Amino acid sequence: MKRPLHEKSTTEQIRQRFDVDVERFSRLESGQQAAMDAPVILDVVARTAGCYLQPHGTLLDLGCGAGNFTLRVLGKVSPLNCLLVDLSRPMLDRAVSRVTAATSGWVRPLQSDLRDLSLEPASVDMILAGQVLHHLRDDEDWRRAFEKFHRWLRPGGTLLVADFVTFDAPGIQDFMLARYAAHLEAFGGAEYRDKVLAYCEVEDSPRSVRYQLDLLRSVGFHEYDVLHRNALFAAYYARKTTD
Repeated sequence: MKRPLHEKSTTEQIRQRFDVDVERFSRLESGQQAAMDAPVILDVVARTAGCYLQPHGTLLDLGCGAGNFTLRVLGKVSPLNCLLVDLSRPMLDRAVSRVTAATSGWVRPLQSDLRDLSLEPASVDMILAGQVLHHLRDDEDWRRAFEKFHRWLRPGGTLLVADFVTFDAPGIQDFMLARYAAHLEAFGGAEYRDKVLAYCEVEDSPRSVRYQLDLLRSVGFHEYDVLHRNALFAAYYARKTTD
């Protein structure tokens, strides 16, 4: 994560890695096991979605992977119309198969980078962004993405984010990264720890929760809060209010 942004993985390199990693992202109960508190975050996001989303609403899942977040939301509110977006075609194919079996609403896949995605204003009721925003790069990428979120949501619509994050204070970041390394080693051993940390370094460019909440406010969101946090993983929501 200290690697300069211009030396990070390209979109194509990230896509290639995810193309061959579908099974790891298909674990509905455990979620992405490299993430701390993944089962808790899946549950918190789904329960929060159930507070705001109504049956027959339209759900946009950005970086949908194999569809875990959407499936968990459908367990709380259904049927829904689902627009599934991911870089990886194998991920999309798996997500479409699983989500189609779980809803009588329409399911539409779209293979795209979030930065290239264009949708009609006020066209969705909820946006899910699960473990995807940390692939954004510079401040302009982040601002444009958040502006899109606000524009795409209908009034009263909700954004739900679960992501790999960082701390602005270097000392805190260092010991939180050490906590994450210990978590990875306890789960899969030293080799697994080193593998995950290596691709985090080359692929990811996360931002702090404070950075993201400030950005929410600056693009027009007035209602938002943190739902859950454990070290370098967090979930939060934001609503597009009408006032």
